[in-house]
Amino acid sequence: MLYVVACGSPLARHVGRLVGAAQRDGWDVCVVTTPDGAKFLDHEALARQTGHPVRSRYKQPGDPDLLPPADAMIVCPATVNTVNKWAAGITDTLALGLLVEAQGRGVPIVAVPFTNSAMAAHPAFLDGLTRLRGWGVRVLFGEHVVPLHPPGTGEAHLHAFPWQAPLAALR
Repeated sequence: MLYVVACGSPLARHVGRLVGAAQRDGWDVCVVTTPDGAKFLDHEALARQTGHPVRSRYKQPGDPDLLPPADAMIVCPATVNTVNKWAAGITDTLALGLLVEAQGRGVPIVAVPFTNSAMAAHPAFLDGLTRLRGWGVRVLFGEHVVPLHPPGTGEAHLHAFPWQAPLAALR
């Protein structure tokens, strides 16, 4: 079971491409979003594509778990906000709670940040990436993955995103 965690970025609109590629690789896929990531997705289409509900909130006490446990996770797109909170151990969203718990359980995790050059230059973000790498998270970030772009131009760079890269990092 592969969890694809989508954060609040225009790239999240295309996460179905990652889901499809993962399915072709033999993965059963569940999609989990951050609250802002949920704004970009077509939940019904992804639920049809995966056969699982798209989750973005913690369940109510006493409600059954709707998703099977993850064998691996890909955080794509990972935002500066999610990277910073995750590196600090904050679990105020379902996505972050699942990531922190999975990391503690030794589940393989790949994170693929998609952000602009100004956001990427913030010291907390760079420190967060270093911390996540130090904890065993496979972070795919830099000019060799997706070149950084100036603020306000992210939409023009969506076409170049390497959807196979996070899957290759799990192999």
